[in-house]
Amino acid sequence: MNERVLIAGIGNVFLGDDGFGVETVRALAEHPLPDGVEVVDFGVRGVHLAYQLLDGYDTLVLVDATARGGEPGTLYLIEADVGAGSAGAGPPQPVLDGHHMSPDAVLALLDSLCAGTGATPPRRTLVLGCEPAGIEEGIGLSAPVAAAVPEAVRTALDLIHGRTHDETDRPGRELRRTP
Repeated sequence: MNERVLIAGIGNVFLGDDGFGVETVRALAEHPLPDGVEVVDFGVRGVHLAYQLLDGYDTLVLVDATARGGEPGTLYLIEADVGAGSAGAGPPQPVLDGHHMSPDAVLALLDSLCAGTGATPPRRTLVLGCEPAGIEEGIGLSAPVAAAVPEAVRTALDLIHGRTHDETDRPGRELRRTP
């Protein structure tokens, strides 16, 4: 397989569980990865992520704290329907604050950049998220979120090695795992 995959850790390590994505990609980077797979800690540098995606990737996996109402430490694997929300809404208006860009803003910026350069956005975008216990100021993950990091790494490795989860076959579907 010659597929190019970017696994992007997103989050602010100074806001408790918001550092989940950063901690997960740090742990994932310790594993051997196939050619064509890049694991990068983007932290709060959303603009850098958008520009990195111009290099051309088939799949993007965003690893981030994802509040969806579950128990802290619950993992979510969500296939993003990137184009669904923008149909008929006019051109996206990304927020260009490089340190406060949500994944939605990054993808909107990517759409704008691709339109201007002729680059192609990833065919598939997944979010590997974890329900945070708290995102208040402070360094370090809460116990349930820290305990979810090894399972998140296993999930990412499954994706990388083609072991798919049927629950993600359609946009908007999610795989939910509790600690």
